Amino acid sequence: MEDKLVTLAIHTFEKAQILKTLLETEGIEVYIHNVNQIQPVVSAGVRIRIKETDLPHALRIIEDSKWLDEKEEKEEKVAKDPHIGKILIPVDFSDYSLKACEIGINYAFKKNAEVMIMHAYYTPYFPTAAPIGDTTAYHLKEEDSPEHLRDKVQRDMEEICSVLNKKMEDGELPMVEFNYVLREGLPEEEIIAYGKEYRPDIIIMGTRGSDQKDADLIGSVTGEVIELNKVPVLAIPEDTPFNDLAKIKNVAFATSFNERDLLVFDAFMEVFAGYDVNIHLFNISTSRNDWNEIRLSGAKEYFKKQYPDANISYTVLDDGDLLLAIEKFVRYQNIDILALSTYRRNILARMFSPSIARRMLFHTNTPLLVMHAKG
Repeated sequence: MEDKLVTLAIHTFEKAQILKTLLETEGIEVYIHNVNQIQPVVSAGVRIRIKETDLPHALRIIEDSKWLDEKEEKEEKVAKDPHIGKILIPVDFSDYSLKACEIGINYAFKKNAEVMIMHAYYTPYFPTAAPIGDTTAYHLKEEDSPEHLRDKVQRDMEEICSVLNKKMEDGELPMVEFNYVLREGLPEEEIIAYGKEYRPDIIIMGTRGSDQKDADLIGSVTGEVIELNKVPVLAIPEDTPFNDLAKIKNVAFATSFNERDLLVFDAFMEVFAGYDVNIHLFNISTSRNDWNEIRLSGAKEYFKKQYPDANISYTVLDDGDLLLAIEKFVRYQNIDILALSTYRRNILARMFSPSIARRMLFHTNTPLLVMHAKG
């Protein structure tokens, strides 16, 4: 019996070719599907398929090879113009995406930055007629065609831009130059890939409330962007009460008392430069440890020396469940934004041991600022 083919990954054409070559050098047969035959290099959502019996071997190769990391290191060498601030706002045309746009535009006005609104859409590949039996075929409806989807996405993007322009004309938002881009492919992949091209200072994304994120596409996409991205990501829940960071008063910064936090705190202060906020340090470990308060006090003194004008305090979290302790801290201290750090881990680690940043994304209704720590 012939081996069943399974989809190993879905990538852009370039990444698919890299992965195909890598696997074939290890003796694994690879088949790629959904390639634009006219312009292969612009294909997105290219499926890499292999025999099911080769799947364990292929996963080990991907995990050990760091084929994607090497490409990323080369891309990081591209110089970024330090004089141009850039804000990237991925949207899915929902109400919470509009809230993210409002916050992003107000932030851009404060920082004298430009705004790029982005939407990534995935077009599954279907032939014009899908065979059902030996003599019959199911013909796709016009509304299911890739062309129809692209037209709808274009209209939706123009609609959200019209709403933002109207808010600017009415004085609800400041006048800020913005543009948009549409990308075809898996949203999380395209956001990360475009981020490397556009090189924003921050990515601002909308998410649904914590009770709805399990069934929410952009919520899961935000989680992937947080894990794999290298610039700060601000995740805005749909019921966030403000649309301007100038209205916030209290921002919490999580520390695990390691050296990475020192660098992350600098990125944190850069995000809020020019804003009058109270900074609350807190520990992300709730084990009974008398050293927590001593270390938090020491962290406060260190950061005060670096930023003498900053208003910094600290809170030792209650013992017990970490997420519940954070929720209690947020409630009692009236925290407007939680700032957390994450760092790049391999695929299996992300699957079986999600970072505190990602756990909080799906657990809280408080906006999260997540910064990538090198480690």
